[in-house]
Amino acid sequence: MSEATELRLAEKIRPAVAAQAPRADGSGGFHLVDTTMMYAPKSGGVKRYLLAKRAWLERRRPDVRHTLVVPGARTAADASGLVTIAAARLPFGNGYRMPASLAKWETVLTLLRPDIIEAGDVFVPGHAALEAGEALGVPVVGFCHTDAAALAALHFGEWAEAPTFNFWAQAFQRFDHVVAPSRHMAARLAEAGVQRVTIQQLGVDTDLFHPSRGDRARLLKRLGLPWETRLLVFAGRPAREKNIESMVEAVERLGDPYRLLLVGAGDDVPYSRHVICLDYERDPVKLAGIIASCDACLHANENEIFGLVVLEAMAAGLPVVGSRRGGVGELIDEAVGQPADSVEPRGLAAAIEALFARDLAEISRAARHRAETRHGWDATFENLTRLYAELIAGRAAAPPPLALTA
Repeated sequence: MSEATELRLAEKIRPAVAAQAPRADGSGGFHLVDTTMMYAPKSGGVKRYLLAKRAWLERRRPDVRHTLVVPGARTAADASGLVTIAAARLPFGNGYRMPASLAKWETVLTLLRPDIIEAGDVFVPGHAALEAGEALGVPVVGFCHTDAAALAALHFGEWAEAPTFNFWAQAFQRFDHVVAPSRHMAARLAEAGVQRVTIQQLGVDTDLFHPSRGDRARLLKRLGLPWETRLLVFAGRPAREKNIESMVEAVERLGDPYRLLLVGAGDDVPYSRHVICLDYERDPVKLAGIIASCDACLHANENEIFGLVVLEAMAAGLPVVGSRRGGVGELIDEAVGQPADSVEPRGLAAAIEALFARDLAEISRAARHRAETRHGWDATFENLTRLYAELIAGRAAAPPPLALTA
């Protein structure tokens, strides 16, 4: 990249660079940069994780400076530490953008001079993080939010799984450390030969997602549904892996009084009188209120890496019907919901029916208790900031590389 181009980039992100903190050795405050392409106006769990981290650091660790680097319509920065890099919209990508310039991304990360970088993908941002980390001599953490090989097989056919897995494995092997949000994901990383892995489940804001926010009567009136309705909810983006069609067919199999409320699933959901769609809800308080006003949560992705919406539903006091497999299978059991043996319509319908034959009030209380006692964000971010500090200190204590002389 030319010096003139680098100067223009530096000027565009000047508010973020101007807030530069002293270099850290891991013993106290440090500068953390998060970067990912999985951040858009209607993003799901990755965006919620990053925003929760920013809020937690501001509240609990003001000595840690946090900068977030994500795609946007233009390259810019604000004093809060949000940096956007211009990237084109993905066709049919629901607002997501595809970073194209590795050099531009690497230059921005280098100009920010972080003490540690966390990459949320292995595409341009992830590769730029690795290059910037090497240039600066700082550790780079990879957070494994997606199983790219499984997604490739789902979207393009089984032929795509092996080459995608190899690319994915080689990328994660380059990170100084990798974080997996579930045992399911850690096992996939081990299969890929990735050795430096920490399992760290995500969390949930148990004050925001709370049973007290529910108003079932009001929601039923808004939706035009009778009191005897058994209302299931799923909040998530309209991605194929979410298996929305299977959820729709399951509720159709059951018929009255079951209804499925989809929040943010888009306009392509198959029509059914048993399904009601609401637009993506940007206001987290309103979303928490909608979820808490339903009777149960339905989740049908058996390859889910974690399932943040499942935790949000549990915190709101909802039992969960979901797969026994994947990350969701690590969150739910018969105490807090109804694990499904299959996420095909027949299997989901059987699990839904079994759930409503049980004591929902007792299961709801257990779901809330588990979310509150095991899955608060405090533990997640305390563990992560401890890991960051250890990696920074380890890099600072490492001897410099030997210089080769002729």
